[in-house]
Amino acid sequence: MTDKLLVMTLCGSRREAQAMAGALLRQRLIACANLGGPVESRYRWQGREERAREYPLLLKTTRARFTQVEREIRRRHSYQVPEIVALEIARGSAAYLRWMAEVTAPPRPKSAAKPSAKSKRR
Repeated sequence: MTDKLLVMTLCGSRREAQAMAGALLRQRLIACANLGGPVESRYRWQGREERAREYPLLLKTTRARFTQVEREIRRRHSYQVPEIVALEIARGSAAYLRWMAEVTAPPRPKSAAKPSAKSKRR
């Protein structure tokens, strides 16, 4: 078992899915996003059978980042109750899993560079 997850959500428009993927990538909360669709969804909502044209969004992340990913999806999503389902990635290519860990790691703080003796003003 790995610490990696595949998070699935559905968006009401391509624009919403693209914006969500971009925001999650910029914040380093996901390694990558796959946007599909449109697909036809059928579901029950408030006692009625519904149909909708939706855009699947598959997000690759880590367990450590899931809470932040979920929070960001909820904050940005147009639905009252968005689908947020995480599946564990049991196995995968070692190189791909390493890459996922690297690109979702929080940025390291930049250390204040000390000026060299030559660069100091006299």
